[in-house]
Amino acid sequence: MDRTFVMVKPDGVARGLIGEVVSRLEGKGLKLVAARFEKLPEKRVMDQYREHLEKPFFPSLRHYITSGPCFLMVWEGKAVVRVVRALVGATDPAEALPGTIRGDLAMDIGRNVIHASDSPESAEREISIHFSPDELVAYRRIDESVLYE
Repeated sequence: MDRTFVMVKPDGVARGLIGEVVSRLEGKGLKLVAARFEKLPEKRVMDQYREHLEKPFFPSLRHYITSGPCFLMVWEGKAVVRVVRALVGATDPAEALPGTIRGDLAMDIGRNVIHASDSPESAEREISIHFSPDELVAYRRIDESVLYE
């Protein structure tokens, strides 16, 4: 099975949407293998968003992402990066389809509730930034035999 990194951002936490996000991902059949609720330290913010460090919007992004706690998660499943990205919807909530997390729950690109890795390579990198291997829990969901061929 593949793994991906997902984070409910400070706006999603402040709005009480952690349960909604987790419910949608679990309902799809994905397996939560790690989770942590915390205010992100500066070092990990810089590592997480390294490709944006020189962009003009980075200072406001850094301020926002450290403005409150986030809920960090690792999810497991077949083609999980692609599946989660489809559930999350377009980065800009105005373009996100109804039925997606951003399409249903977000209004503004700067407060779009959730982050999800955009590729298997990003997922591996982001998971390693926020979780050590011993924090990832292996177990079987009782319904795995009916979820996958």
